[in-house]
Amino acid sequence: MDPIIVTGAAGFIGMHVAERLLDRGEAVVGIDIFNSYYDPTLKAARAARLESRPSFSMVRMDIADHESFLALVKRSGVRRIVHLAAQAGVRYSIDNPFAYEHSNLAGHLSVLEACRHAKIEHLVYASSSSVYGDRPLTASGFKETDPVDAPVSLYAATKRSCELISQSYARLYGFPQSGLRFFTVYGPWGRPDMAYYGFTEKILAGHPIEVYGDGKMSRDFTFIDDIVDGIIGILDCPPLMGDHEIYNIGDSQPVSLMDMIATLELALGREAVKIFRPMQPGDVTATYADVSKLYSLIGYQPKVNLATGLQRFVHWRLSFDASSTKIKAPVV
Repeated sequence: MDPIIVTGAAGFIGMHVAERLLDRGEAVVGIDIFNSYYDPTLKAARAARLESRPSFSMVRMDIADHESFLALVKRSGVRRIVHLAAQAGVRYSIDNPFAYEHSNLAGHLSVLEACRHAKIEHLVYASSSSVYGDRPLTASGFKETDPVDAPVSLYAATKRSCELISQSYARLYGFPQSGLRFFTVYGPWGRPDMAYYGFTEKILAGHPIEVYGDGKMSRDFTFIDDIVDGIIGILDCPPLMGDHEIYNIGDSQPVSLMDMIATLELALGREAVKIFRPMQPGDVTATYADVSKLYSLIGYQPKVNLATGLQRFVHWRLSFDASSTKIKAPVV
């Protein structure tokens, strides 16, 4: 069986996807640059977890190095790629724009060129709910057919650009592609720059938390296992040759920031001291996924509610801390 490449394999979603593929008997080649956007200790721990598996190999590589990436794809004989590597974070893009140009735009183009020349049969890649911009909630949530022409952050603009580049490559060169718009992914092994993780660090340390948007923002918090269900389901259902499809993956249950904090406080058994701040540049008021397209294709239905998901995260976080590998989270 041909292996599957997972880019960003030392990342939050990438590690979980690689594990699920390994669990079902696939061989996986993971690629990651191990950058220092957040403490590399966590990435190293994720990589070590994967490298204990006999059917997994990790390659430290910058995917934007197109010649090296193409050589790896050809050498490994893969036919499917799950491309999750990217520079994440909305606020970080305000001060570090060229990190997004390099990782997201040049990196995505490098992956597409490799797919083109290596005759890849299906590319699944990560997009983002941020492409919808800052718009009011609707009764049914954001649909894949909604306008995506008003990004409010550079991060969102790069993700939409990647979708457009993929669309052109699918038509020009004929290989099927599936773009996945993720909605606020959370859970064990998560990213320390995400609000729920940063809040947890602050509450455990007895420090106040900063609540942006005066607590009025809402997010479609989606547990990592549900995200992986969607990714694997899509990987197994490629579009027709030359087609490029976009899918939302979310929980379809928007939750206010204050309700998330209250749920997290219950999971931790501690109350947070809150300092309220205005919205920051690049933030959006709300996200809410309509997942009917994904449901119609693979029967996708989120299974883990926020209370259960945050309890699982807190259990992991406390266990991970006890393992003596400390994580240093940035200020949220």
